[in-house]
Amino acid sequence: MHVWPGAPLPLGATFDGSGTNFALYSEVATEVLLVLFDDEDRPTEVRLPERTGHVWHGYLPTVGAGQRYAYRVVGPYDPPSGHRCDPARYLLDPYATAMNAHERRCWVSSPLFDWGNDAPPHTPLPDTVLYELHVKGFTKLNPLLPPELRGTYAGLAHPAVIDYLRGLGVTAVELLPVQQFLHERFLLDKGLRNYWGYAPIGFFAPHDEYAHRRDGGQVAEFKKMVRALHAARIEVILDVVYNHTGEGGPEDDAFCFRGIDNAAYYRLAAADKRRYVDFTGTGNTLDIRNPYVLQLVMDSLRYWVTQMHVDGFRFDLAPTLTRDPDTPNPRAAFLQAIQQDPILSRVKLIAEPWDLGPDGYQLGRFPVQWSEWNGEYRDCARDWWRGTPGTLGEFACRISGSADIFGHRRPYASINYVTSHDGFTLRDLVSYERKHNETNLEGNRDGRDDNRSANYGVEGDTDDPAVLAVRARQQRNLLATLLLSQGVPMILAGDELGRTQRGNNNAYCQDNEISWIDWENIDDALAEQVRALILLRRKHPVFRRRRFFRGAVSPSHPPDVGWYTPDGEPMTEARWHDATQRGLGVFLNGDQIESRDSHGRAIRDDSFFWMINAGSTPLRFVLPANLDGKWEIIFDTAHEHPPETLRGGEALDLEARSMRLWYRPRNDRPFPFAVDDDPALR
Repeated sequence: MHVWPGAPLPLGATFDGSGTNFALYSEVATEVLLVLFDDEDRPTEVRLPERTGHVWHGYLPTVGAGQRYAYRVVGPYDPPSGHRCDPARYLLDPYATAMNAHERRCWVSSPLFDWGNDAPPHTPLPDTVLYELHVKGFTKLNPLLPPELRGTYAGLAHPAVIDYLRGLGVTAVELLPVQQFLHERFLLDKGLRNYWGYAPIGFFAPHDEYAHRRDGGQVAEFKKMVRALHAARIEVILDVVYNHTGEGGPEDDAFCFRGIDNAAYYRLAAADKRRYVDFTGTGNTLDIRNPYVLQLVMDSLRYWVTQMHVDGFRFDLAPTLTRDPDTPNPRAAFLQAIQQDPILSRVKLIAEPWDLGPDGYQLGRFPVQWSEWNGEYRDCARDWWRGTPGTLGEFACRISGSADIFGHRRPYASINYVTSHDGFTLRDLVSYERKHNETNLEGNRDGRDDNRSANYGVEGDTDDPAVLAVRARQQRNLLATLLLSQGVPMILAGDELGRTQRGNNNAYCQDNEISWIDWENIDDALAEQVRALILLRRKHPVFRRRRFFRGAVSPSHPPDVGWYTPDGEPMTEARWHDATQRGLGVFLNGDQIESRDSHGRAIRDDSFFWMINAGSTPLRFVLPANLDGKWEIIFDTAHEHPPETLRGGEALDLEARSMRLWYRPRNDRPFPFAVDDDPALR
């Protein structure tokens, strides 16, 4: 086997059309052996001949795309000093772009791919509607897909799935982790699997189990999926995990980083380097303070943008990436590296703004070009609609963009959501008051106990029509609130279909029908209403403001928003602090959006009045007398039959736990799309 010196960069296995350069970083190694496997799985070992700095490298002129390989790293095994090299183990390449993690095999991939005329949609954040989905769970039971494509990237790219996403109106899919991950030993021992994927081991490799072809073809299959979604003007956002790896704690196996250079890749306890610093609750924390580890993260992010064409990232436990040394630092090297990068600074950047370390709740503290999952929005929306007293003022703040948190930025810094993969589904949120995680085999101790949920009289499934009616209305209320709020809405895939996890609020290990979407039993009416609300949001910039409300600035400057009591009077300080008030009227002034389009023209829109009753009894509502003109009904979550029109000073009864939305066309111009053509809006 001919081996030439090769080059120390780029790291990983790089096929140039003739041969392949292999480069591996390890400060502690005394020798690095490249192991090549033939078609019958027989290994051939080659010593990497050169070391430049801390990078071992060599070029093999006879090795091409499709070659399977691994590493053996010779070095110290001295846990008290933080070193855990074990040359007896095959190790994965941290830069491998395709791998089978549990067999400890990597593939050399070809960078060649015909992207055709692929172009990123570049949807502005204020216009974005996120849809958080799981590649496997979204497609596994879809009867419109060929069986062999269910649960795969190719399945997500299938025209039937694309048509559904386009018809729903979402602008971006936020994929749960698709970077290669492990199924932890403690799960496999119980007959369970890691479903969510928050146990990464390959930061450049698409997870092989989501591929129709698992022989290295997962790279091209992922690219085809992105190309198909882009053709439908749907962006692809990756949920990425750079705060820890799937290698777990010191008692777990070495698959990659631990055996290559444990002390360099991981944060070790200063007093006892056998232990890992753990800000993540998973057993370890990557040491992004190490320049080579930071380089790994940055190289990985750029790879997914430039080579895989993704449009942005949601960073799991993002404060961990900013800890320098132990507390979150707003000027951390990671944040500075992102800011100055000409590629990464231009994609969508979303932080999960908390971790388990000291001062781990960092909501609102990320740089201005970032957006953040707003857990305060989630909690308040749930509390308001389930009837928690004293939530009126906060609810108004949340639906208007959370200026108390993001006021130094813009409303679209807030990623609003009611549910996510972590917790109850929407249907379960209104069907269970307690978690039911028995199938996780942890004695129902895992998962959150504070779910801010309600069952409305019966825990779980029921055939009581009164209970079912309330639950259905509450699902409509929560989804409508989400889609009419200022900020960026994120829908959990399947919520619009009435998906249930049978009360499991921590289904991270349920790779089965508990987590997969049941496409045979769906709530078509709810899905149609969500589609109509997304369309309404897209057509009307008054729901997608780029600046926060200012209210009544001066007598000569009409307010951009008005807050009213159910009796049609402006809200007062006393009413805001009335813990018993469960009704609210919201006026959205389409003539006072205070933004301009790309040509510098003032953006104007129709005006809307939002009647909200979160109480358990009907409420008499008066349309404020100062809102002149004829107002027309557009949406009613109670499915009642209100008057078709209303004028200022007129009153009506609003059903318990319901909302109605009215609109007044600007200058009597016709509505921009026919309401009568959209029954879900009526």
